[in-house]
Amino acid sequence: MDRETLEVDVLFVGAGPASLAGAIHLSRLARQHDQEVDAGRHRGPKLGELNVAVIEKGASVSSHAISGAVFDPRALRELLPPAELADVPWEAPVGADELRFLTAGSALKAPITPPPLRNHSYYVASLGKLNTWLAARAEAEGVNLFCEFPGSELLIEGDQVVGVRTGDKGIDRKGERKANFEPGVDLMAKLTILGEGPRGTLTKRLVERFRLDRGREPQVYAIGIKELWELPDDRFPAGKVVHTMGWPLRSEEFGGAFLYGMQGRILDLGFVAGLDYKDPLFDPHHALQRFKTHPFIRPLLEGAKLVGYGAKAIPEGGLWAMPRLYAGGVMLIGDSAGFLNPMRLKGIHLAMKSGMLAAETALDALLAGDASEQRLAGYQRRFEQSWAFRELRGVRNFHPGFEHGMLAGLINAGLMMISGGRGFGVADRLAVTPGHLRMEMLGQRYPEAPTWEPPRYDGQLTFDKLTDLYSSGTKHIEDQPAHLLIADWDICNGRCKVEYGNPCQRFCPASVYEMVAAENGASRLQLNPSNCVHCKTCDILDPYQIITWVPPEGGGGPAYQDL
Repeated sequence: MDRETLEVDVLFVGAGPASLAGAIHLSRLARQHDQEVDAGRHRGPKLGELNVAVIEKGASVSSHAISGAVFDPRALRELLPPAELADVPWEAPVGADELRFLTAGSALKAPITPPPLRNHSYYVASLGKLNTWLAARAEAEGVNLFCEFPGSELLIEGDQVVGVRTGDKGIDRKGERKANFEPGVDLMAKLTILGEGPRGTLTKRLVERFRLDRGREPQVYAIGIKELWELPDDRFPAGKVVHTMGWPLRSEEFGGAFLYGMQGRILDLGFVAGLDYKDPLFDPHHALQRFKTHPFIRPLLEGAKLVGYGAKAIPEGGLWAMPRLYAGGVMLIGDSAGFLNPMRLKGIHLAMKSGMLAAETALDALLAGDASEQRLAGYQRRFEQSWAFRELRGVRNFHPGFEHGMLAGLINAGLMMISGGRGFGVADRLAVTPGHLRMEMLGQRYPEAPTWEPPRYDGQLTFDKLTDLYSSGTKHIEDQPAHLLIADWDICNGRCKVEYGNPCQRFCPASVYEMVAAENGASRLQLNPSNCVHCKTCDILDPYQIITWVPPEGGGGPAYQDL
């Protein structure tokens, strides 16, 4: 197949805050370097006009952007001077800030908000708006931004990554070329920087190929499911922040919820559940719907209107689960590398800082004409000397503490704050069990056959997955190959049904996996890939690890608005 080949100096994959901050920082560093050479303050070669490109699989830089978000502006203030920060599209500075412990009928307010959840001097923000704002600054710096370009394959020569192939367009569901067929482009780059978000396809292959997770703990994830509600009045003001723990989660399950006040009387309501739960019948989306019926939450939503929905995986493993951040010709940034503080529920500032550290390493590599593994090891050293490393080291054993339940996890978290991150572990590093290995089989969990019926929803306060999905704006071209690859359908329709009750139909927040009647009167698994919101939960939590998520045709997926 004849493919167009484009050459760039540095290629960022994924237009999230990590890549956009990295692209801006690199462009400015390169220009400053050349100015210093011209002024005689620096000896060495000039870089000239640097060709920096960012590719994004979504239709826009905000289409797939979803986060809480209470934003720590530390990295942004390092990236841009004060004069350029005047028009950052914040929703509001954080005002009131509280933590509630929920039981089925009460919401006990913590007398003191724990230090990790104190958000004074931070901002409630929409990641989509922030991405759009950063993208405009990147383009003003000369960065080339290409949406609807999913990275589908790493280009590797020997032990060196030399670029990325983007996905083909115009392939039908049988794999045949349609009339509008267009082959993907080979983007050849001196340096490739992967900022695909959690469980990125290229990152997953890179880690496997170069064993970047050797000596690390397995990454563990949570799923964050979020709804936006338009309120009829000012009952929840912009800038108010509430976090909750407890009901409807059981003591064995990790997670909680959040409510953030945004501009325009919008309530940002989200639910987080660890993807290392044991009960194969647990459904995170259903837990969110139950959460909204709580006596503390229900009044907030009376007379309100659902206006947005989305979901994403959250890398919760912390410092010990981060892979090696580099290989020959390539570096990992943002959620792709696990830059998230699970104790503070924040990762955008860390993602941006990772992009900036990668940009500084990229500048050195370009000036030396050397993108070898040895040269890019400077990225790891920069990280280990940065405030980002110190922050993550201080919470390094947070998620492992919850392996024995919520109470043990909270005790461990408290001990971490006085032990510099060690917690109750004798060793400096607590071991982690991958989430898919923690799920119990039906017979183990339920000695007697469980009876499970689909929950009922009222359509006003609580919604089924398809109704919520409508609010995400998700669309895919129907006539294209499924982007959810199942290695063994016999396991799904036989063994998994018996052993786990097909948990994919519950852990997916978008009804991609559906059990339907077969001709023989039994049930079989049906895929609905056009529903997919790209959260990657199936790739993460499938107990047999036979589901692989790959990018669909560019531009497909959710069309998030202000999430």
